[in-house]
Amino acid sequence: MRNTRSLTRRAVVAAVSVAAAFTLAACGDDSGAAGGNAATSSSSSSPSPSSSSSSSDAAGAHNGQDVAFAQGMIPHHRQALEMAEMAAGRASSARVKDLASRIEKAQDPEIRTMSGWLTSWGEEVPASSDSTAESMPGMDHSGGSAMPDTDHSGGSAMPGMMDASDMAELEKASGADFDAAFLSMMVRHHQGAVAMAAVEKSKGAYGPAKSLADAVVTAQTAEIAEMNELLGKS
Repeated sequence: MRNTRSLTRRAVVAAVSVAAAFTLAACGDDSGAAGGNAATSSSSSSPSPSSSSSSSDAAGAHNGQDVAFAQGMIPHHRQALEMAEMAAGRASSARVKDLASRIEKAQDPEIRTMSGWLTSWGEEVPASSDSTAESMPGMDHSGGSAMPDTDHSGGSAMPGMMDASDMAELEKASGADFDAAFLSMMVRHHQGAVAMAAVEKSKGAYGPAKSLADAVVTAQTAEIAEMNELLGKS
């Protein structure tokens, strides 16, 4: 009888010990998992608020040159679109029509982009009716403009802009005469845009505006070469 009780007591003690061991092991696993999750969460966390704020501030910084660039380039692009739209029904050269189509596709989205910048900065977006430098906000026509006057078309102070007589001449032309007039005028127009973009690249502060200016220089310089080739000047 005594042996039976002893064996029973030992069995109970062993069972309790095993259960205790399993409980301790489970607690240890939970603690480890929690620690692992914490480490994972820490390593995958996003940058600190101060870091994110600094990046946002840098991206949003702009100066007066950025404003002048957008307010000047928007009407400049609009006139290029007006000229390009004439090509569909007046040009005789398929290459001229193709070039005009590419100008429209490139510059229309850029107008929307620059208009968005001005709106976000609380600055005036040039009205759609603006077609000459005299009506462009943000431009100083007393000789201190941030945009250099490189236009030799005989009218506008805005680099490369056509005056009213130029546009009237283009509108009256058709066929080969239109092709020649369009190409000659658009070369001057592009040269003005390149000059404006160069100023933005050197004096602007807003990263996206400087990037757009760089794209304008690259694309329009290539188109100037293309147009000179079509004019037989290359």
